[in-house]
Amino acid sequence: MRVVLAFARAYPGQTLLVLLALIVAALVEGVSMTALLPALSAATQDGAVPTSGVGSFIVQSLHTLGIHPDLTSLLLVLVLGTTVTSVIGLVAKRRVGYTVAQVATDLRLELLRSLLAARWEYYLRQPIGRLTNAMSFEADGAARSYFNAAQMIASAVQAVAYTWVAMLVSWRATIVYVVAAVVIAVALQSMVRITRRAGKKQTKMMSRLMAGLTDSLQSVKPLKAMARENLADRVLVAKTLDLNAALRRQVISKEGRRALQQPLLMTLVAMGAWAGLVLWKLPMAQVLVLVLLLAKVLNSFGKVQEAYQDVVTSESAYLSLRRTLDEAKREPEPQGGRLAPHFDRTLCLDAVEFAYGHNPVLCDCSLTIPFGSLTTLTGYSGAGKTTILDLVVGLVRPQDGAVRIDDVDLADLDLRAWRRMIGYVPQENLLLHDSVLRNVTLDDPEVSEADVEYALRAAGAWDFVASLPEGVHTLVGERGSRFSGGQRQRITIARALAHRPRLLILDEATASLDPTTEAALCETLAGLRGSVTILTISHQPALVATADRVYRVEKGRASLEADRPELRAPARRGAASA
Repeated sequence: MRVVLAFARAYPGQTLLVLLALIVAALVEGVSMTALLPALSAATQDGAVPTSGVGSFIVQSLHTLGIHPDLTSLLLVLVLGTTVTSVIGLVAKRRVGYTVAQVATDLRLELLRSLLAARWEYYLRQPIGRLTNAMSFEADGAARSYFNAAQMIASAVQAVAYTWVAMLVSWRATIVYVVAAVVIAVALQSMVRITRRAGKKQTKMMSRLMAGLTDSLQSVKPLKAMARENLADRVLVAKTLDLNAALRRQVISKEGRRALQQPLLMTLVAMGAWAGLVLWKLPMAQVLVLVLLLAKVLNSFGKVQEAYQDVVTSESAYLSLRRTLDEAKREPEPQGGRLAPHFDRTLCLDAVEFAYGHNPVLCDCSLTIPFGSLTTLTGYSGAGKTTILDLVVGLVRPQDGAVRIDDVDLADLDLRAWRRMIGYVPQENLLLHDSVLRNVTLDDPEVSEADVEYALRAAGAWDFVASLPEGVHTLVGERGSRFSGGQRQRITIARALAHRPRLLILDEATASLDPTTEAALCETLAGLRGSVTILTISHQPALVATADRVYRVEKGRASLEADRPELRAPARRGAASA
């Protein structure tokens, strides 16, 4: 029931409105159904109407309203009550539907914002498939939990209302029915427990399946190239079969409860009719109305348990999503200081110490990058080159020492403002299946088409983009498949340059390029020198030769291997942000 209370606290107004509407609808329907008693009495006793009991109350109420209580008027009361009930029920269910959609939307937005606000180390531990599953399957499951909870509460309200009206007709029969219904519900509770366990396993297996599927699809090309896709198939099939087993247990428990519940409830209805006519010698009209009301009571009890079973099936998705949300919220990214960043002179690491957990990466690492220079970091894999980039960007913070921008500690600067001054080019060409324009702007409203043209020209991509049939509006294809590797890389560089950064970072950006394309890209980077500071990671001789400053990262330290100030263009301050 945690999920019910959680949603009631999250959406108190909507939940209260729905409850009130359902209570009114159930009461109106219950009261209108009692009009059947005098109507049946009038039909079976030569027009006579009851003079005592609930039937008499209905007759007197009609007299008060100036309505003659004959068969026609009593049936009209029944029809009117049912109509009003349907209208109120429609309003309530529409509100539930709107709230269900809002629940899914709110959870997805909360998850998205929590993930984007989390620090970088959090992402290093998360399978992408798990986060994707939380955004899709688990958010939908959480919304279904709210819907099922609302259905459960609605059925419970209806059961109480019908029970109250039935008590007015015959309290003895009603008590017997309610006690029997509770006994049946308790007896069938084992089916609900099976469903709960199956729901938990379904959520766990779906998360693992999505994580494995994401990893396999990202690696499908090398797997197929080596004829080893069957290995991924084997793993995914095993996880899919586990998921199927959980779904089968869920279906069996749910349908088993329903198969047992319906005959038992129908047996109660039949026994009640027999007891009313044979044991208690009640009038036929009263027995028919009572049986009808108690059938609705029992049906509502059955719906309560069915809805509860659906709640426990889907609540595991909600609880899993909440765990992901709470994990992300517990690891927020430090916001940094309040000082506005300025980068006109130097960027340096000053005796930086950094470790991931108990694994040291950098030890007393220092380096200086003049503004307008092209600096390249070289060294073995795992030496700490990417960690240096992460420190410069502010994705991680040093345990000792400092990263300084124009002699100001990065920890004292407005981190988002500093990152807005950075253009970042990853090793992989992460292009969207969209137009060149959107790949460069990323839907940033502050980047105009003029900025796009500037960036494409600066990246050496304008000539081939302008020659396309639709120019910048041409689709790049899946992951940029329409273009060569060098062209994709230039579009990625243009994306990094579109907001005119002060610092351009390239992480192994030329590693997969052929020598001719690499030489052209090095020429492009050399042309940018002076207007923007360029920091690259590379093992390629061409880019090392192009750099005016080269650091070798080894054993946690950075040593200056080459300093060629004669290659360095005069710093054109402000050019990058013009």
